[in-house]
Amino acid sequence: MFGTRRSGPVVRLTILAVLYLYLLPGWAQQRLNIEITGGTETAQPIAIIPFGTSATQSLPVDPAAIIAADLARTGRFRPMATRDMLDRPTRREEIDFRDWSLLGMNNLVIGQVVPEGAGYRVSFALFDVFRAAELANGTLTSTATGLRQTAHRIADEIYERLTGQPGVAATRIAYVSTTGSGDALQVSLRVADADGHNPQTIVSSAEPILSPAWSPDGQRLAYVSFENQRPAIYIQELASGRRELVASFPGINGSPAFSPDGGRLALTLSKDGNPEIYVLDLASRQLKRLTDHYAIDTEPAWSPDGQWILFTSDRGGGPQIYRMPTAGGAAERLSREGDYNGRASYAPDGRSIVMVTRVNGAFRIALLDLTQGTTRLLSRGDLDESPSFAPNGAMVIYATIHQGRGVLATAAVTGGVSQRLSQNSGEVRDPAWSPLAWGGRAWRPRP
Repeated sequence: MFGTRRSGPVVRLTILAVLYLYLLPGWAQQRLNIEITGGTETAQPIAIIPFGTSATQSLPVDPAAIIAADLARTGRFRPMATRDMLDRPTRREEIDFRDWSLLGMNNLVIGQVVPEGAGYRVSFALFDVFRAAELANGTLTSTATGLRQTAHRIADEIYERLTGQPGVAATRIAYVSTTGSGDALQVSLRVADADGHNPQTIVSSAEPILSPAWSPDGQRLAYVSFENQRPAIYIQELASGRRELVASFPGINGSPAFSPDGGRLALTLSKDGNPEIYVLDLASRQLKRLTDHYAIDTEPAWSPDGQWILFTSDRGGGPQIYRMPTAGGAAERLSREGDYNGRASYAPDGRSIVMVTRVNGAFRIALLDLTQGTTRLLSRGDLDESPSFAPNGAMVIYATIHQGRGVLATAAVTGGVSQRLSQNSGEVRDPAWSPLAWGGRAWRPRP
């Protein structure tokens, strides 16, 4: 909650100032537009053939186009344009692997969509062109409205088969947005698919909403709301809309973060006079205080194994990243470079953290390798903030400014592909990437 906003000179703000400065110009209710802004030069060529359908069948979406777009956004693949395809096989026996090899394709995907009841049966197969070998196949059932999500799941299976990493096309992104101004101000917490489609409003208010945080099962969101003219922390179920007030103490209630097992919530409270890190047991409602220092301690984040909590503190004179055992104990400073580091969170493998750092007056997103102790910049903006790892650890999403308004952006952890996510008008802030969408597959691909 140490942070900055574009309002005159860039300065360090107090916690309460940061909270109130989330009141920003608004945006219309619309999906996020994604623009790939660089880093696809080394992408591997792949052909996603339009899926076969019956002559009279009209699909609500094009699964092959969705799969191709999902793979292109990763920066790892360069799908062939449909107009350049000399043939459009839908079965293995129709594939001439020599032709696709001459076209420079490394891999090929075919598929079919067949009506089944009120929905569809969707099948696909992935091939290695040079070896003329099948790498994976599967069949999924889908409703008409779920066909886009089914395509995302197929894209994730293809991505994992070819890279060894889980895909994130079927995940979601939570973010905060506003519309209108003054008496017409409307602030919304929204969730959209990772490709920007299917945006859904989770909660709206005339007051600020901030700091969305996913539960590890992806079924709930914790967030801070000012709807009663002061900050309070809520947890809301996405499927039912049911929400629960979990922290409304005097003073600051902020920065909620779920534990890896989903049973506890780390948060910042100032109920005892100074902002400190606490852990709330969600079943018993027992509250445990972790930090006890005259400085500001805020922005807690759990390690993947649940053994550590990161937090931001100015106990050394300026905002820096510290960690301490969740069982309690001494705090250890992790960030050493620069006079400002904040809003940190662990990579899914626990080997690095992402954070906001200040470089020559500009606020950038940086990666701190916990083994090597080295820091590497991931972004190039002047006011980049609120970083969140993708659940496979390959990318980071963050808030930034583009052409004078708030947008979201992504950057690959290893460098390369970058993207910008924006509305046609207005601003979006505070992104949080969901966990992986499901724990198991609906099919068993061939080895």
